[in-house]
Amino acid sequence: MRVAFIGLGAMGFPMAGHLASAGLDITVYNRTHAKAEAWVAAHGGHLAHTPAEAAKGAELVFACVGNDADLNAVIIGDEGAAAGMDEDAIFIDHTTTSANIARHLSAQLGAQGCHMLDAPVSGGQAGAENGALTIMVGGPQEIFDTVKPVLRHYARAVRLMGASGAGQLTKMVNQICIGGLLQSLSEALLFCQKVGLDGRDVIDVISKGAAQSWQMENRFETMIDNQFDFGFAVDWMVKDLDICLDEAKRNGADLPITQIIRDYYGDVQNMGGGRWDTSSLIARLRENN
Repeated sequence: MRVAFIGLGAMGFPMAGHLASAGLDITVYNRTHAKAEAWVAAHGGHLAHTPAEAAKGAELVFACVGNDADLNAVIIGDEGAAAGMDEDAIFIDHTTTSANIARHLSAQLGAQGCHMLDAPVSGGQAGAENGALTIMVGGPQEIFDTVKPVLRHYARAVRLMGASGAGQLTKMVNQICIGGLLQSLSEALLFCQKVGLDGRDVIDVISKGAAQSWQMENRFETMIDNQFDFGFAVDWMVKDLDICLDEAKRNGADLPITQIIRDYYGDVQNMGGGRWDTSSLIARLRENN
């Protein structure tokens, strides 16, 4: 199977690597050309100089870029992927974007006889590297069924959530939950410190009960040690929560806690922590306590 992969950042680089390891014939494109060269040096395959060149002749075209504008740029225009895609080719977008642009671009690709799935991921860089991502998908059932076996090369869970845009809406729910979990975990660890409890002992006990979460088990030690130079960046979380809040304005959902946590992440950015992991909410609490 001939595939293209557009976007070789912290997530895309290992995801494309898993496809190469599975024996797929891959052409890659990245805006920073050196990353594409490094990927080809590590995994083989082919290097393209534009998204259109990468997509030419590919049955599946994957993308994992930054935001709505980045996604639009790699699909639309003379050098965009759409210009190189054959009829019936499938575009699979792993970027976290608004549901609106997912629906808009799906319609545009559909008008030229192609297909699109919005397929944002959860699991972070470690999940991408270990092939253990969770993928939530929006699009037609028959197109999903075609692509699902390929997604399994870097996912532990893949599920169709509904029509175009449903994958992105599900990812919004995911980010709302993560923000709330990390803020509560930050407050809990600060509380431990204030009352003289050993945070490691406390988490060892409560993580075996009803308070357990992935964030608790995977982030409590680095939070205690004030280590944040890894993981999913605060800048990206701010972008994602802004998407959630914009969607909430449209659908009428009241998200007061999400708004507060988004503003807290803004405080972390002002502390110089834009590239810190999202668990750095505790750094803001420590600075204010």
